[in-house]
Amino acid sequence: MKVSIITVCFNSEKTIEDTILSVVSQSYANIEYIILDGISSDSTLEIVEKYRANIAVVISEKDGGMYDALNKGIDLATGEVIAILNSDDVYKDKHVIQEVVDSLIANNSDACYGDLVYVDKNNLNLVSRYWKAKAYKENYFIKGWMPPHPSFFVKKTCYETYGKFNLGLVSAADYELMLRFIHKHHIKLSYVPRVLVKMREGGLSNISLFNRLRGNKEDHLAWKINSLKPSFLTLSMKPLRKILQFIPTKKRID
Repeated sequence: MKVSIITVCFNSEKTIEDTILSVVSQSYANIEYIILDGISSDSTLEIVEKYRANIAVVISEKDGGMYDALNKGIDLATGEVIAILNSDDVYKDKHVIQEVVDSLIANNSDACYGDLVYVDKNNLNLVSRYWKAKAYKENYFIKGWMPPHPSFFVKKTCYETYGKFNLGLVSAADYELMLRFIHKHHIKLSYVPRVLVKMREGGLSNISLFNRLRGNKEDHLAWKINSLKPSFLTLSMKPLRKILQFIPTKKRID
């Protein structure tokens, strides 16, 4: 089973090498790595070039934003499974892809996901939040649940059948896609109950109050455009669930 991993980057010279190393060090051999750059003006592409032998596709061109670039990557991917790893995130260890593939095969599932930790931008072993995804139960989205998108591995057939990222959304396109795949179309999921991805603090939807408010508005839109109806508390529970992620169950993760 080939796994296509897509990384979108732009002026990511401070973090891209960590991301690349976490991919090329995977124990699983059948990986197609795709990097889409938005014409970086720093040394991002020079760093990428150092690992060119381990990267199947490198494209540097203008795009319509992160989700537009991801849609291009999905079209380019030739793997049966597609993973998305942001240019400031890393896989927890070298066994992640192998465990995901094992789970997909063992459960005959369409997608697989696991846990995620937010880490200090300068110390990837210093944890500030622990996103324990938990095994999916029907109608979990009604209760404000969603899996961490960087730890969400999906078979390409799902994108071909149910569509790619909605470019009308700025910060909630990943939420809308997972809502569409899981809650609306009931794709079969499997869960790996451990940390798969380390995410540096400061993501697009969390960096300002404005972005958080916009994200909440787009969450409402995600339900509407799919002709779905959340409960009265669904979109209030979604950010409230994140509070539990700050409980210091672990201070460090190696």
